[in-house]
Amino acid sequence: MATILIYNSTLQKAKHILSLLIFTALLSFQGYSQGNVSKKEALEAMKVAFITQKLNLTPEEAQVFWPIYNQYETELDALRKKRKDEKMSAMDDVSKISDKEIEKLVDGEIIFRQQELDIIKKYHAQFKKILPVKKVALLYKAQEDYKKELLKQIQEKARNK
Repeated sequence: MATILIYNSTLQKAKHILSLLIFTALLSFQGYSQGNVSKKEALEAMKVAFITQKLNLTPEEAQVFWPIYNQYETELDALRKKRKDEKMSAMDDVSKISDKEIEKLVDGEIIFRQQELDIIKKYHAQFKKILPVKKVALLYKAQEDYKKELLKQIQEKARNK
């Protein structure tokens, strides 16, 4: 009986935290439209709420998961920014680039993809240490679902203008 009470208490806390996260995300998104919150902050709040809900994270799991996930995102963002900066400066005018420079760009793309994969593999192992493997699988699906939902919202907003 005590186990059921503890489980129900934990479940209640998880639902409360999820509700707060969703509420925060909605407020952040509304605040963005009013200029109080940056677009990036609003999107991050939405993403946190979306992934937390899809993974059905317990408060304990969320406390351990989010710092690691944020490191994962930071590393990927830094790598992608570096790639974008290098690509943009080199691709300003392709007709002025030598074959050797183009080859370097193409080879750099393969190197970038390997570095990206290395980061994903590194954090995949960490996620499996802190979450059940089913929730790790749900994480990857939730990331894709979030991108689809975001794209859908952007398309709807564009249609309504």
